[in-house]
Amino acid sequence: MKKVAIQGIAGSFHDIAAREYFRGEEIEIVACKTFKDVFDTTKQDNTIIAAIAIENTIAGSLLQNHNLLKESGMKIIGEQKLRIKHNLVALPGQDISEITEAYSHPIALMQCQEFLSKHTHIKAIESDDTASSAKHLAESNLKGHAAICGELAAEIYGLEIIAKGIETNKRNFTRFLIAADPWMADELNKGKFPNKASLAFALPHEEGSLAKVLSILSYYGINLTKIQSLPIIGREWEYMFYIDLHFDNYLKYTQALTAVTPLTKDFQILGEYEEGRQTI
Repeated sequence: MKKVAIQGIAGSFHDIAAREYFRGEEIEIVACKTFKDVFDTTKQDNTIIAAIAIENTIAGSLLQNHNLLKESGMKIIGEQKLRIKHNLVALPGQDISEITEAYSHPIALMQCQEFLSKHTHIKAIESDDTASSAKHLAESNLKGHAAICGELAAEIYGLEIIAKGIETNKRNFTRFLIAADPWMADELNKGKFPNKASLAFALPHEEGSLAKVLSILSYYGINLTKIQSLPIIGREWEYMFYIDLHFDNYLKYTQALTAVTPLTKDFQILGEYEEGRQTI
């Protein structure tokens, strides 16, 4: 059985993403309060795999997770793209007209703003997590209150869905990365054929330094699917670039890296993996 550390508790979207990635396998979820706790947990036990959100199609990148992943030394072994579906859930037997307050994570509340604006009798209350809101509701037996969460949380904590699919944007996806200790990553990726890679590097503070890297990637037919820059603490006006690449030819990809590496500083391959499924 695989152990997977996530930020959040059972029923959270991290839980759903982990189960989707390891579909058909038995996994044990290791709940962590923060993303830093996820990596601290994997450091204490290098057999534990990490599943972390890295970007959302509405909210953008989770910036801290880029640095946490890089500093952890773990290798990305895969990704899972999950459609975020929010539901209004409550104790069984209640009608939406009876609900006065709804608890959820601030981003989830924001993503359901249109629904909440149509139901002005429901006051939105911020909480730490979608699934923990559902758990609190069930354990406290709070009638007249609701939580906004995924279907799995409602199922786990015995709650009833009284309004389904209340997210404003139906094309709301979060991309999760699956990472493992390097020795374990090699084992888990046996028999797989990577067509995607995540890299990190700094560049000299010189004119055209980024353009040179991008030109080389283009020359070798490498598709740049994402680029994110973050300031390097203690090195004023220098940035660490995090990029995702998609490629069809592994040899050309390695040739591109050989050509790019001398132009960069602190170059690091965060992982080579198969492009992930998108759960609709």
